Amino acid sequence: MRPALMILAACALAAVVAVGLGQAGGGGDPADGPSFDLAQAREQLRGAPPELAALHAQSAELLDGGPRAVERRLRELRGHPVVINKWASWCGPCRVEFPVFQRVAARMGREVAFLGLDGKDNREDAAAFLSEFPLPFPSYVDPREEVARELEMAVAYPVTLFLDREGRTAFIHQGQYRSDAELEADIRRYLLD
Repeated sequence: MRPALMILAACALAAVVAVGLGQAGGGGDPADGPSFDLAQAREQLRGAPPELAALHAQSAELLDGGPRAVERRLRELRGHPVVINKWASWCGPCRVEFPVFQRVAARMGREVAFLGLDGKDNREDAAAFLSEFPLPFPSYVDPREEVARELEMAVAYPVTLFLDREGRTAFIHQGQYRSDAELEADIRRYLLD
């Protein structure tokens, strides 16, 4: 009788831990969720202003051009809040947060501009990473972190920069976003409120 009670107690404890982890948001990798449908995201983003629609047309692309190209793009985006996420294919936390950026950019990309910045990476690995985690916006390649330095983004990975409608730095988030709610809260707090 006693071994049965111990097994029952262990099962109850395991259930409590599993429910607690799920409610705390610590019960798994966001990448374990349903796969992201880029075509569906593009459909969701239809009707965006022309400057933002131009980003969506370049979804999951790696763009060259260095600091001058990014500077030109940011000038084109004046009047829109901008979120720039610095990532790399070799960055474990980037892998965890990419599904968050996929979903939030698909939901908020009609009012907020999203850009990626692929730093200290090689193009083949970055392209493979984007084919696994396609983003509904483009990423600029920044192998020597020239763009990141100009934007005063930290050396760490990942880093997310928030620029207000005038192109001024509103906030820099160091580290990964673990949930859609966390990223959306920062967008609303620093760019939309």
